[in-house]
Amino acid sequence: MIEIEELTKAYGRNEVLAGFSLSVAEGESVALWGPNGAGKTTVVRCLLGLVGYEGTIKLDGVDVRRKPKRTRSRIGYVAQELAFYDDLTVVELLDFSADLRRLGTDRVDAVIDEVAIGDHVDKRVAELSGGLKQRLGLAVALLPDPPVLLLDEPTSNLDAAAREKAIRLLDRLRRNGRTMLVTSHHMEEVGMLVDRVIGMEEGRITIECDPTDLAERLGIRAWLQLVLTNGSTEQAVDILTTAGFTARRNRRGVLVEVPAQGKGRAVAMVQGAGIEIEDLEVWR
Repeated sequence: MIEIEELTKAYGRNEVLAGFSLSVAEGESVALWGPNGAGKTTVVRCLLGLVGYEGTIKLDGVDVRRKPKRTRSRIGYVAQELAFYDDLTVVELLDFSADLRRLGTDRVDAVIDEVAIGDHVDKRVAELSGGLKQRLGLAVALLPDPPVLLLDEPTSNLDAAAREKAIRLLDRLRRNGRTMLVTSHHMEEVGMLVDRVIGMEEGRITIECDPTDLAERLGIRAWLQLVLTNGSTEQAVDILTTAGFTARRNRRGVLVEVPAQGKGRAVAMVQGAGIEIEDLEVWR
């Protein structure tokens, strides 16, 4: 579906992308993961034909540079920073966007249902919360029913509750078969939304892996706070340290350092010794 070969982009002497190549299959969901300045957003802008570049980008076999209108018509794009006409109501904005694309009101009704924004259609855009504006941006992107979605940091400006709702919505869209390319630096977002992660740094691919392996590949570790039944703290520390974990007592119980994929093993070892875990927390 998306084929990128030797993509290079520089602003003056600043090389933002350096020979970046990526293939995304139809129906696949891929994350471009990395810190700010890694080149993630530049890849998206090149895909949209918004900036010039060296290399080749094809969408469903069509060269993006040679047929920009044709390829853009197959893409739904949600920018990191959303900008709307604040004085319009939600339905007025969607109607206006549909008219620009020569689409009927049936598509407006469809996307209102798809992003679950029906209770807010008469509100002015300026009155919407960050989460609702994100849903509105997604509704606008979905109007032409595009096979490809480009999402640039889709939850970066949302609070925890709005982020959770957004992730559930995007996951539903992913399961409906759309091809998705997501830029992100949120670990939990990547883990829930994509089939594959492309780690980037200074315009180059540094990691390519399954999302469940990302934390391990990055060397990210966590601490488990285990709250245990009375009298079992020392026993749990002994069991965990003998198994090679770093563990110590604290005021609430046992604090144990675990690799990204090792939390279950630590818990299983403690429970296997007959120790009851009353509660646990994960600290990063």
